[in-house]
Amino acid sequence: MSVRVQEADFDVGAELTRLTDGNKRIGGLAVFVGLVREMHVREGYHRDKVDALTLEHYPGMTEKALEEIEAEANRRWPLETTLIVHRHGRMEAGERIVLVAVGSPHREAAFEACEFLVDWLKTKAPFWKLEETPAGEKWVGAHEGDDAAAARWEKKP
Repeated sequence: MSVRVQEADFDVGAELTRLTDGNKRIGGLAVFVGLVREMHVREGYHRDKVDALTLEHYPGMTEKALEEIEAEANRRWPLETTLIVHRHGRMEAGERIVLVAVGSPHREAAFEACEFLVDWLKTKAPFWKLEETPAGEKWVGAHEGDDAAAARWEKKP
């Protein structure tokens, strides 16, 4: 289990190799890599062009929140390993922003836990997002769809 918040980019292949190296109990590895979109999507439609995104956070508080989210996934599913790497700072469209990887003896648990982690990161992780658009900068929050995705996990044990 590992959580990192960093400004630098990450190498997905190297991260996955480190995560699984020597662990022969893993039968399935589910991976999500989030990228900075070039367009801000609202209500299913591409709207505002996004040149860059700046993520701010409070060191210590953010890592603790991510560790709590990760611990919850480990309580809910039989996991062998988890990894959350979340970047902060300024990133341009197309850059990697987050890596979530989950290893479990069974693929179903890996898929579900990965989806849970991504949904909860979008709504419960304490990051503040500032989008740079041709019209200027603006702070953005969670979308209604993100809240609905995270809420479905509230009902599960």
